[in-house]
Amino acid sequence: MAWHLFRLGRWSFRHRRIVAGFWLAVLVLMGVGSATLSGATNDNFSLPGLESTDAFSLIEERSPGASPDGATARLVFEAPEGQTLKQNQKAITQALATVKTDDVQSIADPFTSGTVSENGKVGYATVTYSKSSVDLTDADKDALEAGKSAAQDAGLTTAIGGDALVAAGAAPTAELIGVVVAFIVLIVTFGSLVAAGMPLITAIVGVGIGAAGITTLTGFVELSSTTPALGSMLGLAVGIDYALFIMSRYQHEVKAGRDQEEAAGVAVGTAGSAVVFAGLTVVIALAGLSVTGISFLTQMGIAGAAMVAVAVLIALTLLPAFLGFAGKRVLTGGIKGLKQRDAESDGTVRTNGLRWVGAVSRHKVIALIGGVALAAVISIPVTKMELAIPDDATAPSGSDTNIAYNLIADNFGAGANGPLVVVVDTIDATDPVAAVNTVVTKLQAIDTDVAAVVPPVTGDTAEAQAAFEQQLQAVHFATVTVIPKSGPADASTKDLVQTIRDDLASLPGDTGAKAMVTGQTAVGVDISQKLTDVFPLYLIVVVGLAFLLLILVFRSILVPLKAALGFLLSVGVALGSTVAVFQWGWLNNLIGLDVTTPVVFILPLLLTGVLFGLAMDYEVFLVTRMREAYVHGTQARQAVIEGFSHSARVVVAAAIIMFGVFAGFALGDDVMIKTIGFGLAVGVIADAFLVRMLIVPAVMAIVGERIWWLPKWLERALPDFDIEGEALTEKLGQPAGSADHPVPAGH
Repeated sequence: MAWHLFRLGRWSFRHRRIVAGFWLAVLVLMGVGSATLSGATNDNFSLPGLESTDAFSLIEERSPGASPDGATARLVFEAPEGQTLKQNQKAITQALATVKTDDVQSIADPFTSGTVSENGKVGYATVTYSKSSVDLTDADKDALEAGKSAAQDAGLTTAIGGDALVAAGAAPTAELIGVVVAFIVLIVTFGSLVAAGMPLITAIVGVGIGAAGITTLTGFVELSSTTPALGSMLGLAVGIDYALFIMSRYQHEVKAGRDQEEAAGVAVGTAGSAVVFAGLTVVIALAGLSVTGISFLTQMGIAGAAMVAVAVLIALTLLPAFLGFAGKRVLTGGIKGLKQRDAESDGTVRTNGLRWVGAVSRHKVIALIGGVALAAVISIPVTKMELAIPDDATAPSGSDTNIAYNLIADNFGAGANGPLVVVVDTIDATDPVAAVNTVVTKLQAIDTDVAAVVPPVTGDTAEAQAAFEQQLQAVHFATVTVIPKSGPADASTKDLVQTIRDDLASLPGDTGAKAMVTGQTAVGVDISQKLTDVFPLYLIVVVGLAFLLLILVFRSILVPLKAALGFLLSVGVALGSTVAVFQWGWLNNLIGLDVTTPVVFILPLLLTGVLFGLAMDYEVFLVTRMREAYVHGTQARQAVIEGFSHSARVVVAAAIIMFGVFAGFALGDDVMIKTIGFGLAVGVIADAFLVRMLIVPAVMAIVGERIWWLPKWLERALPDFDIEGEALTEKLGQPAGSADHPVPAGH
């Protein structure tokens, strides 16, 4: 494999114009596609086969004109000081008339629907649309904004909540922060503007191609706004890191005496081999999300995997082409005050990395116990983790959405922001009206966390009752609304959903009817449970496949096992920190979060997949150099020191770059992207510094020679991919200026 990649790198160096032209053409083609074929994203997370989504389907089937999962908007009105809403009823009525468009299914006026506070100062109107938020036209949104403006012009404080006005995705500043951090780290690492700029340019080209491709897909497939943001996040991070590893090896080979063309081939053949396998682990982890059977997770995983694949291909081809264009300038153009260092020092100079690994090797038991204990302590909050779909409560403080949520919560209770809907299917009921009444009675008997039960009959008159019975006979279902006391994301609301389901479980036997709990809160509960159920399967499949891949890479059983166990510590640290900051509010102001919120429901599974791939990146890059030293005859414990001294500087730079990229997204406003960015930023730092650079060398120093154990029968059966480039070195010979410089013993 190393030989084939060597030839690819050398060919790309020689035929740089062809390679650069090809990638430029791909970038232009994807750009044209995104500009002409793209569609809108959709953040309405739903899954077929759940009780909550089955209830939506039943309503749509029995009442074709209904859109139970259509967009909703809540216009919240607050009367001026010294006045009540009643005194401003005319202005509110006129404002709501302005909101009306062809896509508006109904408008629940606060005066007729009873949504005016006891003091008469605050009320809200619920606007229901026949389309989902992503399908609403500009005219629908403009009318909604016009209604708000009309009420404000009349002196009312007005805010719009709900999902009708879709918030924008991650701001471009997120990517910009990552690029700035990466550029600074690359300059310090290489001491050259030219060398620092190349990994950035290749990564940006890769992100441009991948992001444009994902945007083009939105015209054909319904994707969430998180999908392109996650793709950009991953593409930028791994694109810079993969190019960094190949660039550092290239400089090392040139300084060792190889000519530039051969050095480019050797860099791609050795570091490029590690890039291929590291990229494969990330691709496996992301594409493996498809085993969950959850469509939006599958889309995120496939999009992210495609981004990583593009980053690998560009690092293997476009970077060598750029090296050909740059010539000797990659090794010159130093910056005043910065030393040009070999990022892959051969161990003859006492670097900080060499001092660090020497200390870890001398105090290996203390390092192992201390590292594991620290990870375990930071992971403790995981035991209290709560999952939920983001709602209006998590919107930035001062935003329209957050103002609307708080006005409703303060005047009507937090549960008014997320009512539960009980759909009573009466098609098989012996007495449909009695069945519905039984459901209402059972719900009113629940004395925990229920603020109000709103029956389907809208009045006490005989006419209202007759209209209800006629409607029930036509569609064979009725809806009962339950207003919880607690907010949509609160644990007590989730408990209430289960309580209702338990209490209504006997309904089919009692009346022949069936009841289902739905509403956005119930959908969130059901999806979170589904994710929890599929998590073990995902972990087995992904970790199992990656474990086999790492056995091929390292030709060892214990190294992949150590890598997988270390990864569990990284996940614990990432999730524990996320719970402490987002759910408990510890230091949350540092990332611009002014509310506490349960952890985003997709984070544990998504973070596990992404972080596993990235963790194996560092494992491959760090331990490959250790194995390279071991294969060339260095004693096992000394090989740990020698390999670490070669790769520590580059791995540190890569980890800081990746942290900077993810941290940039953690500073945005969208709570879902913010949570994912924060979790990945903490996870990457924990994995690189705590696990790979402390615990891993400590374990390898303790185990010694046995760390490379592999059963003889398995060793004979496994193909040798030679990612250390041993066969490649034998073919090419040592560079003209190289010498054998073993690391002094005891360091």
